[in-house]
Amino acid sequence: MKHQFLSGCCVLLLWATVAQAVLIKDRVRLKGSETSRLVGMGLVVGLAGTGDGGKYAPGIRALSDLTRRLFDDNTIPAEVAASKNVAVVALEATIPGTGVREGDRIDVHVSAVGSAKSLQGGRLFMVPLAGPLPDSPVYAYAAGHITIEDSEVPTVGVVKLGGQMSRDVLPQLMNSFGQITLVLEDGVASWPAAQNIAGLINGVMAPDGPDIARALNQKNVVIDVPMNERENPGIFINQIMTSYIDQAQINTGARVLVNERTGQIMLGADVEISPVIISTRGLTITTVTPMRPPTLENPQVKNSNFVAVDPSSRGGARLGQLMTALERLQVPAEDRVAIVKNLHKMGKLHAELIIE
Repeated sequence: MKHQFLSGCCVLLLWATVAQAVLIKDRVRLKGSETSRLVGMGLVVGLAGTGDGGKYAPGIRALSDLTRRLFDDNTIPAEVAASKNVAVVALEATIPGTGVREGDRIDVHVSAVGSAKSLQGGRLFMVPLAGPLPDSPVYAYAAGHITIEDSEVPTVGVVKLGGQMSRDVLPQLMNSFGQITLVLEDGVASWPAAQNIAGLINGVMAPDGPDIARALNQKNVVIDVPMNERENPGIFINQIMTSYIDQAQINTGARVLVNERTGQIMLGADVEISPVIISTRGLTITTVTPMRPPTLENPQVKNSNFVAVDPSSRGGARLGQLMTALERLQVPAEDRVAIVKNLHKMGKLHAELIIE
């Protein structure tokens, strides 16, 4: 039994040691490596009478144009108006942040836009996919059998690997000045974290020379790629992204830990929230400035139980002050948890939210 206890302690100590350092790549992303979208409009054919039919004029015109172009140049819309096995669909495909090469295949999501009742059993007729901006070139072509993923929504489906790239789409990681940018995760983004990451990069990549990294703001660290690395910056970037940094140096970003089962909320004293008005169980709590209690002349808040939480009168407040006010007002724990989750959902909570 004694040996088992010691063994368990060793595992916990080992975990704590490893957790003190994290890879930079686990807390940042490279600007330019974001996903991108391709879009298009097309026709799904082969439906068993569940298509648009004559009720949707754009579908009839599209079918008429397609038939005239590929089969009979005398076709007019009235001649295909009775067709119910065709549906007009909107198409969307995602290009991964790692990029794609000509010939690669991607999934294409399909959504009916007309009066079609179901896309089940249909096939997407070949259609080009372009970027979302006007005059964007064609990047891929899509076609194939449609799979309905949710039987309750048969007007939405996906063509698995139905899009084939007609040109390369590669991430643009380095700008024309020979710089790359690291974008910090929202949960760790802060001036101290950005400065610490920049300092580590300077120490690892330029220990004897001028600094090559600097914190542009709380979320972005700009790095000057050395001239001899710019033609093939992969090794340089990999060395940065696989460098370790002390967890404490980037955990300067605020965190809120919520235990939904117990209703317990744990937070640091520096967690801030944006200006907001909260109403719950007949109470109104505000961090909005200027905001005065309701009066007959100023009935902007109807609740009689009004509490202002903004001691600095700057608009906004710290989450701890809000929690203190809610506790004094005897707001139940489950309501306090719901308020914190809603603040995070609305982007008003400036901290990483961790829910247990």
